[in-house]
Amino acid sequence: MKPLIQAVSHRLSSADRQRHYGHAGAVIWLTGLSAAGKSTLAMALEQKLMELGYSCYVLDGDNVRHGLNSDLGFSPEARTENIRRVGEVAALFADAGLLCICAFISPYKADRQKARQACRHAFHEVHVDADLATCTARDPKGLYQKANAGVLNNMTGLSAPYEPPETCELTIDTREDSVSQSLTKLLDYVLHNIPLMPRA
Repeated sequence: MKPLIQAVSHRLSSADRQRHYGHAGAVIWLTGLSAAGKSTLAMALEQKLMELGYSCYVLDGDNVRHGLNSDLGFSPEARTENIRRVGEVAALFADAGLLCICAFISPYKADRQKARQACRHAFHEVHVDADLATCTARDPKGLYQKANAGVLNNMTGLSAPYEPPETCELTIDTREDSVSQSLTKLLDYVLHNIPLMPRA
């Protein structure tokens, strides 16, 4: 008896897609504490890359939770499912030949590893590093204030853990570097590791 679900083959190869877009598909996965600067860098990187001719799109943690993952909470199990779904979607973006920039706290190493496995060789992990004191001082959404007041539970870095990468493709220290300096480092990494190719 044949299985009910069978993979359907595409008529376009990865090489076809690379020739069309002028670059390989990839996932740039930004992880770090809330207020470390992930979303700011992701949106700035998207703009710069588009100006250079890349086809790209940002998947942002808050945005995804308004739609695809609006049914999920913030328990450890829900956080794991959040990243599982995003990892699979990002892998589809990369397979389509696009550059997918992901900005997610993604606190657990095991979940980020599963996202890497879904994306295979196309996955590039970037640790947007800022310590808890720096993030608490920034607190643009008021989340740390609410957590410290007991209004918000399961706050990563306070009442919920964050497991920083032990090894990753790039670390950007936003405690020391300005947004402009951080963006330059991130952009340089992309240009050197996912270069634009001559279009046919």
